[in-house]
Amino acid sequence: RRFFERSTMKYYTEEHEWVEVIDDEATIGISEYAAEQLGEVAYVELPEDDDCFNIGDRLGEIESEKSSCDIYSPISGTICAVNDALADAPDLINESPEDKGWICKMTDFDPADLDDLMDEEAYQEYIESLD
Repeated sequence: RRFFERSTMKYYTEEHEWVEVIDDEATIGISEYAAEQLGEVAYVELPEDDDCFNIGDRLGEIESEKSSCDIYSPISGTICAVNDALADAPDLINESPEDKGWICKMTDFDPADLDDLMDEEAYQEYIESLD
């Protein structure tokens, strides 16, 4: 089993999910941009512990007063934790989308999955191109 350098580098998808890898665990959530677009989050459907996902699989859903959107897995792996705090406080996604509002954590992923994702700088350029 391979362990990673401890870093706080985040990677992003064009669907506005982020993934942050620390050691052999990846935390997944939605970007600040996505949270702003959604507006006030009212409900979050989370994946189940120990479920396995492939890149692009639907992890869950976020519902807000404006709309709802699916959350897609940016990497392939196994869910090792979900953010149960979101059940009682879905607005954590609005308050802290890239920290306390994380969706789930995964293990058993291939670090090569990160190669197809954007780093923070590339993601900023991407969202600027959307306006």
